[in-house]
Formats: sequence, C-alpha cells, structure tokens
Amino acid sequence: MASNCSYRLFRPIGEVVAVVVGTAVVVGIAAYAPSAICAQQPVDFSHQVVPLIRKHCATCHTSGRHEGSLSFDTRDDLMRSGVVDLNEPNESELLARINSDDPETRMPLNKGPLSAEEIDLFRRWIGEGLAWDDGFSFANKSVARPLALRPVVAKPNSADLSIDNLVERSAEENVPLVDDRSFIRRASLDLIGLLPTADVVESFAADTAPDKRTRLVDELLNDNRGYAEHWLTFWNDLLRNDYSGTGYIDGGRAPITDWLYHTLLHNKPYDAMVRELIVPSPGSEGFSRGIRWRGRINASQVVELQFAQNVGQVFLGLNLKCASCHDSFIDSWKLTDAYGLAAVIAESPLEIHRCDVAQGSFATAAFLFPELGAIDPTGSREQRLEQLAALLTKPENGRFSRTIVNRLWQRMMGRGLVEPMDSMDSPSWNEELLDWLAADLVQHKYDLKHTLRTIATSQTYQHVCVPPPQPGEPFEFHGPLARRLTAEQWLDAIWQITDNWPNQPAVDFGYRDNRPVRASLVNADRLMSVLGRPNREQVVTSRPASLTTLEAMDLINGTQLMTTLEQGSDSILARFKDAPADKIVRWLYRSSLSRDPTAPELETAAQMLGSPVQKDSLADLLWIIVSLPEFCFVR
Repeated sequence: MASNCSYRLFRPIGEVVAVVVGTAVVVGIAAYAPSAICAQQPVDFSHQVVPLIRKHCATCHTSGRHEGSLSFDTRDDLMRSGVVDLNEPNESELLARINSDDPETRMPLNKGPLSAEEIDLFRRWIGEGLAWDDGFSFANKSVARPLALRPVVAKPNSADLSIDNLVERSAEENVPLVDDRSFIRRASLDLIGLLPTADVVESFAADTAPDKRTRLVDELLNDNRGYAEHWLTFWNDLLRNDYSGTGYIDGGRAPITDWLYHTLLHNKPYDAMVRELIVPSPGSEGFSRGIRWRGRINASQVVELQFAQNVGQVFLGLNLKCASCHDSFIDSWKLTDAYGLAAVIAESPLEIHRCDVAQGSFATAAFLFPELGAIDPTGSREQRLEQLAALLTKPENGRFSRTIVNRLWQRMMGRGLVEPMDSMDSPSWNEELLDWLAADLVQHKYDLKHTLRTIATSQTYQHVCVPPPQPGEPFEFHGPLARRLTAEQWLDAIWQITDNWPNQPAVDFGYRDNRPVRASLVNADRLMSVLGRPNREQVVTSRPASLTTLEAMDLINGTQLMTTLEQGSDSILARFKDAPADKIVRWLYRSSLSRDPTAPELETAAQMLGSPVQKDSLADLLWIIVSLPEFCFVR
C-alpha cells in the first residue's frame, strides 16, 4: 500500500511573483518550503493523542498550571516550551523524559512509567510533525455565553448601534478605506462572486455621489440570480450537497440542489430555510437523509448520527463527532447527547454504541439545550422533527443566530468573530458585536441579505486589508483579511475575462436565457479539486487557505488550465481583432484587477505580446495575471 503523504506549505500558490527582466516577464512560484512527512497510518490527534495527554500530562501542564514552564495548552505553547525538536524528533526532551529510568526526572513525576505503546505513540506523533487540530486547546477556554442574546448598548458619543460603533480600535490607529476600484472588486466578488466589468469599474470610479458604495451593495444584492449562484457554493459545502459522487447513483443520497437554488434566489428567511431542512419536503430531504454508506460502517456513521452531527455542526457550531462514539475528549458533550439528537429522526429504537460496541440500552429523543424546551420522545417521527425545528429556530436560541452571523462575518472579513468556526463555545474577540449582529438578524426576520448588507456597507468592511496574525500571536482585529478566491470564483473570473463559459450546467433550473453557466453549477473536475473544491461527503465550513506542493505543480504544468487559457486567448484575439498590444493589456488589467497597468507593466506586457499579438504569448500573459496574488485574493 502506498504511504499517505501529508504536505504543508508556508506560502500559497497565489503568491506568484512577476519579475521584469529586460523585455521578458519571468514568473515563478515564490519560496516554497514544503515539509513532507509520510506515514502509512498517521497518528490521530483527537482520538489517540488527546486522551494520552489528558491521562498523563494535563494535571501539571495545562489550564494555567505549567510546571517547569511546560505547557501543553496549544501546539505553539508546547513548541515554545522547547521539549520538542521537529528537526531531530528522536532527540526531543519530551521523549527523553518519558523514557528515563531515573524516577527523579522521568515524567509523569511520582507516577508509574508510560507503557511501550504510549511512548511509541508520542514518538510517532512528534516524528510526524506534531499534528494538532486547528483551534484546539487543552486550556479551559469555553465561554459561559447564555443562550439568550444579550442587550447591547451604543458606545458613548454615538447616535446608534452599528458595526463601526461596536468595533473598538486604539486612538492612534488610522486604517484607511480602500479606493473605489478596490471596493467594487471586493464587494462584487463577495456578494455575487463575479468580477466587475471594466466599464462598470470606470463608471463607479467617476461617480461622485456620497452614497455610491451603499447603492452598489444594494444593486449587487438585488441581482438575485448572481447572488444565488455565488452563495450556492457556500451552502453546498455547508449542507454537503453536490451533483455527483458517493451515494447518488445507488439512491443512498439525495440532492437538494433545486430546492436550495430557489431558496437563495428568493432569499427565503434563514429560520424558514432551516425548518424545511429539519422537517423536509421531497426537495429538501437530502440533508437529513445523509449518506447511506455501502458495506459495514462504524455505528457512529449511521444516518441518524450523521443527522445529529450535521445539525449540531451546521446550525449550532458544535462538534458531536467525538460524542457519537464516546463521551467527547475535547468538550463537554456526552455520548447520550449525540444519541438523543439522533433519536429525534430515528424510525425505530436506536441502540447506543460506545466505540462501536452495543451497550444494550436505547437512546431517548432530546434536544441539546433542554432549557429552551423539550422534545416528546413518545411522539411520532414527524412530530419530533417539528418540535426540533421549532426549538432550533426560536428567537430565544441565540446559539442558532450567533452561529450563522459568525459564518457570514468570516466569509466577508476573512476571520470569524469566534474561531474555530465550529466551536461556538470559544470566546469572541467582540462579544457585543456578535450578539448585536445576531439580534439584528432576528429583528429583521432572519434576512441573510440584510446581514450581508449591514457588513458590506460598514466602514469596517471597507478598510484596507491587513496581514493575518503570526502563528501563536493573540488575535486583535485591525481590519479585514485577504481571502483566497474559491475554486468557483477563480474559474468564473477566468471564464468571464475570456468569455469562455461552460456549455451545460450539471443541473437545469429551467432557465433558457443567455446568462453564462457558473462554476457553482457544474460538476467538480480535477482543476476544481486542485483549487480546493471538496467532494462534500462531509460538512465543510472552511476551505484550505493554501495549496499543497503537488497541487501547485498541477497549476503550473496541468493541461486543463493551459487548455482553458489557450482557448481564452483565442476568444480575446477574436474580440480585439488587429488591436495593438497596449490596448489588450489595458483591457486585461481593468477586467481582471480593476485597475490600469503601471507604466512598467504596460511596457513589458505589450513587448511580451508582440506585434501582431501572438496567441501563445497572450496565453502566457493570462497565466501570469491569474496567478498573481492581486488576482487570486479578495483584497
């Protein structure tokens, strides 16, 4: 069996550098530093390492008690403690201490030695690079946040509540707003997923009306089809819906595409949308049905527990996957909690299994937050689902509204108010803003477009992007972060520039107009997978921020992208028949980057294209532009 290799990149594929050398443009991938650690069976951090650390190390080295200055709270804390050497793993002091024969130095102190299997697990974990789940900490950082939304008061000297009023910054901080061309590109990509055309950019830049940015946001959100086809990507990931793949052929899975598309097209209120997923119609039942896997599966993967896991993760920002097998190691959820939620949808008594072993007892249908109300376990399956839907979406359930506004904030700003996204018991960097946005959503009848408009029209959203914090640094908000384009946005942008759209969508909603087929509506192919589009067999709440080395090489040498760009150059040459190179270069920059080229860029690119313009040279210039960070990121 081939080994399963895991690669980590310190820079994403988007960091492509265009270097002007005489009259040539040399393009190279910037400073990759891949570290590959291959193992046939990688150590499972959550299920193997976490229990081991809790058993032997947590008492003395977590949650503020850091004996000998050794902290296991986070991966960064452990690395800073100096007991792990990833360059020479077997020389790590941690391994020396747990292997020691001297009871004065052996760890854990004043306890028996670790077993050979436990020592080997530590050794393998360090040797594989100290894998750690994003956002996980052994420190007790859970927040005693009430379910009910808390009232928020405006800051002094402010007329009313707003995002800008609630985002506090130091007095000396003066973050400028983006210019008009950057703003229209950012808002267009964020709200409808498409680049603004060159003519639209110039018209917007020339507009002197003080409310033009607000009017732009309204125009974008009023493009119902553009909005639906862009946000379909977000919801397909979140609701693990796709057009092909595991389970669709044999009936073990049902799509919700038509229902979801029209839900977005008509901006159905979020609470109504979720109620229709919990108490489904034939068009929306695919979410609750999950995937009926073929062959023998672990008891935690049955459809009923998939339902519990997905409802908990998507709508409440909590992790029931561990608790579907045993009492969770990473939070307070119990096996009975996961099974209680799973029993709501069960059509027959659901036997509880712990670590895949039947316990001889059966689950009782129950809601995760009984203070909001109860589910009658004696009711019919339909009645139980209706009760669950009502409890989940009632205005008093602040967990429900906080979770979705946190996801929208992350999508628009690059980082959530709460991180990790699916750990809503974690602290928010701005608790007041979180509760205000959630209450504002409820007040406006769960209108998601209203929340997006509120974010996009704030000055906070319109600030220039700032660098992300360095690993290990505490997060402080200073402005939005640059966000990598999704696979769908990136391909839509290329197809838009070249006017080279797909011919046929994977799904047909009955439209027969001339609008193009967006990437969100076609089946995933190799290029989309390379760019991070998931197979959606699991809930996906965030996509990778960077590509692997092998994926980067595919973008450099892959035939699919090269063919797309060559076809695109044909389309552009046909559009600009006999036009001089500088005209094509100006149009390309305005269409792709929403700005004019600088004088050196114009001169170099025009010389590269030649006179008359050569098809291969134009394809090369297209590749350079679509590889630039300025193109690959919403900034």
